[in-house]
Amino acid sequence: MSKLCACMGTDQESEAGGWRVAIEGLGRPTTWRTGHGLPALGVGLLAAEVADPAAYSTPKTCRRAWPASSLVYAFRCPPTCVGAALLFASSSCHVFSPSFTLISSTLASHLPIKVPPPLEVFTQRPTKTIALPPVGSPARFASSFTANTQMGSLHDVVENTNVVCPPNPLDPEEFRRQGHMIVDFIADYYHNVDKFPVLSQVSPGYLRECLPDSAPNHAEPIEAILQDVRNHIVPGITHWQSPNYYAYFPSSGSIAGFMGEMLSVGFNVVGFNWMSSPAATELETIVMDWLGKMLNLPKPFLFSGGGGGVLQGTTCEAILCTVTAARDKVLNKIGRDRIGDLVVYCSDQTHCALKKAAQIAGIHPDNIRALRTRRSDAFGLCPETLRSALADDVSEGLVPLYLCATVGTTSSTAVDPLRGLCEVAAEHDIWVHVDAAYAGSACICPEFRHFIDGVEGANSFSFNAHKWFFTTLDCCCLWVKEPQHLVNALSTNPEYLRNKATESKKVVDYKDWQIALSRRFRSLKLWTVLRSYGVANLRNFIRSHVNMAELFEELVTKDERFEVVVPRNFAMVCFRLLPPLGGLSARDCGLETANAITKRLLDSVNATGKVYVTHAVVGGVYLIRFAVGASLTEERHVRSAWMVVQEQAEALLAEFNVHPVMPEQTDAVLTAAVHG
Repeated sequence: MSKLCACMGTDQESEAGGWRVAIEGLGRPTTWRTGHGLPALGVGLLAAEVADPAAYSTPKTCRRAWPASSLVYAFRCPPTCVGAALLFASSSCHVFSPSFTLISSTLASHLPIKVPPPLEVFTQRPTKTIALPPVGSPARFASSFTANTQMGSLHDVVENTNVVCPPNPLDPEEFRRQGHMIVDFIADYYHNVDKFPVLSQVSPGYLRECLPDSAPNHAEPIEAILQDVRNHIVPGITHWQSPNYYAYFPSSGSIAGFMGEMLSVGFNVVGFNWMSSPAATELETIVMDWLGKMLNLPKPFLFSGGGGGVLQGTTCEAILCTVTAARDKVLNKIGRDRIGDLVVYCSDQTHCALKKAAQIAGIHPDNIRALRTRRSDAFGLCPETLRSALADDVSEGLVPLYLCATVGTTSSTAVDPLRGLCEVAAEHDIWVHVDAAYAGSACICPEFRHFIDGVEGANSFSFNAHKWFFTTLDCCCLWVKEPQHLVNALSTNPEYLRNKATESKKVVDYKDWQIALSRRFRSLKLWTVLRSYGVANLRNFIRSHVNMAELFEELVTKDERFEVVVPRNFAMVCFRLLPPLGGLSARDCGLETANAITKRLLDSVNATGKVYVTHAVVGGVYLIRFAVGASLTEERHVRSAWMVVQEQAEALLAEFNVHPVMPEQTDAVLTAAVHG
């Protein structure tokens, strides 16, 4: 039987005395206090922990620092009526244990009781199952709080500075309870994700209409938070994990990736050096060597060969680190005052991260050379184009510093010829970085490894495991041949970080391989993915996506109204609508008209909510990118997506081709196509 103790005490929030009742036996000792403020109304608050915490949540009008599993009632409750209040709560809720009800009755029988009518009994809300929002436009459901209410805001709040025992933010049992709820919520989300519009249908600023102007002053239960996630956050999400998501590049998730991330954030270590968490550092070195061997990288990129790998957040960080290392390597030879002479090279298809990184590193924007590519070269950077640019800059007294070569460009998955570019770069001793952010994952498959042939001539190589390697964001894998150049440029060693392990030179301190000091335990999720699926399954996942992209490419090719703009290298198809229009042949319509009608097709496809695709402009051609890579995508989804494209194309073309067009009407028809 639960043990009940009651004593008279002084309420810290009111002038009147109050009862404090402690009951043991409901999972943990729990304290109830009456007389919490509001003495003018004679209102006391009674918080009672229920036997089934997941079934109830704290009502919004009682925002006090109770456990999230509490049910709060308000009574006209002077101190002499605490027993009646306990009895009322137990009889009203029907959730307390028999021993609790018995004790409450016993206490009530020994006190002068006059049971008052309750001021308010809050509605009990079951929350064991959190339903996802209906498909369609975002519902304006009633939140557990609203933007217009002052409840839970910081307005007119008088803080109680005498809080003795706040809730434990890392209570293991509460974590278990809430964790199960969130896992169920996410599992339900994935069960229904294909029913949502892939591209969010909300308008800018929608969320401010739903949420308060300031943070709640008092604790809110996880049940209320999840309800608001359902009602307000999910409608504003573009569903990157939907099987109908083909935009940008994939951010492929997996159970192993989620579980590894959960382990990582659960430990919550800050592994800036070996001492701060040896396992975090050593696992990262092991995983990076594993991956390097899977990619068949030359041994100088591995720790066993004098190089090494490090996990950065994104490719932007990887490029910034390597540009900085290259900069200091050169300036230490020619003098810091010549930073204005340094030149960085890339193609006009290179990711914008390079320009940002170069400018942060102090390279003048005028010294960033985006060299032109041609359709005849499949938009890869021609080595002779690079050689010519280098010769021009050297003749002007400038100093070539850095080349970023790309394997799998964002616009079209074009591949720069690494071997030829590295040979040209070697003539001027410039740093070559290979950015394989998207396509690097595919290179674990032997049939795609040839795309990085010549990488042995590069200084660094990176790819994003969070794109197409079933690992959650963020996780960029960077290898360098000579890590000392990174350390020389990025190391910090203040007194408070000095330790015997670092001074022994036997350990890696990853703080010196990155921009920031603090760092996440990223290797744990990557290790979990590698072990959970194995190399064979990872290769087959990637191959299945490539096969589905090949299927889509065949469907496009068979429809003479469409054109595949660039060769498909991996799992992305670049195409456009190029039909006869206005009495003219497809080729005679002109680039502007063809671009305009393809853009209108893109907009109409995305407006259906059934599919999400994005665009690029390559060589002046506006094209639609169809990137297969979501973990849930199957062949039936690809076929369905093509049907959506065809339906929207037919509706669009019907605007112009329902009736025969006379030659004198051609200009008007083309103008309509361009301007919609």
